Amino acid sequence: MSVLVSAADLMRADRSRTVLLDVRWALGDDRGRERYRDGHLPGAVFVDLDTELADPPSTAEGCHPLPSLQRLLSAAQRWGIIGGDAVVAYDATGGLAAARAWWLLRWGGLRDVRLLDGGLDAWRRAGGSVESGDVVPEPGDVTLTGGGMPVLSIDEAAALPSAGVLLDARAGERYRGEVEPIDPRAGHVPGALSAPTTDNLEPDGTFRPAAELTERFAALGATWAVRVGVYCGSGVTAAHEVAALAAAGIDAALWPGSWSQWSADPDRPAATGR
Repeated sequence: MSVLVSAADLMRADRSRTVLLDVRWALGDDRGRERYRDGHLPGAVFVDLDTELADPPSTAEGCHPLPSLQRLLSAAQRWGIIGGDAVVAYDATGGLAAARAWWLLRWGGLRDVRLLDGGLDAWRRAGGSVESGDVVPEPGDVTLTGGGMPVLSIDEAAALPSAGVLLDARAGERYRGEVEPIDPRAGHVPGALSAPTTDNLEPDGTFRPAAELTERFAALGATWAVRVGVYCGSGVTAAHEVAALAAAGIDAALWPGSWSQWSADPDRPAATGR
């Protein structure tokens, strides 16, 4: 199943069986719902990342722990998803937030879930209309089985560099430990490789072509033939990197706790520099 859908293809799709999820979120910005109400794709439902796509933060599990399958199911039904529906998630930041919804629903067992390539900006550039206000759909009847995407525990992530490739999707300066604006300690997991997820995008916010992504990840040793894991600060932008890897034909496991979980444990070593 394809990871991405273009704005042009979405306009041509059967929208009667397509659920649109607006996942506008950015760290430290609580105006996602306000921006959604100002203008969103027709029929799109707002999804709150902090409360619907994560459990409450904890020292043990990190800033955005995975929700339970039952909590995710309740949210998916609240969004109006019916069995057999296609789902398209989008945001206004190149999919950096929407990928969390894409990954979670795929993890929950849904197959027909895609990201709108380029998000809201691409939709507008293609001439798509927007509407304002809230959309409250009739509850759906979708079921989730779980186990649809691979997940890493903190110990599995620690061991992965010796047996595969562990990618750090944060900005390079955070990986190198030059700055740490959020988590208790700066640095990265020993053996992890820097692979900022923003480098998966073109300047217009669309994903780079699959061939370019394949070349990028191959240079890091990440190919279909090795085990690949991804982390970031709290498992949000790491989902975007998993999507980019999938677009390149590479299956990758997500470590949900990510650096927020690792850095909170003083017994875990922190590497700095390149």
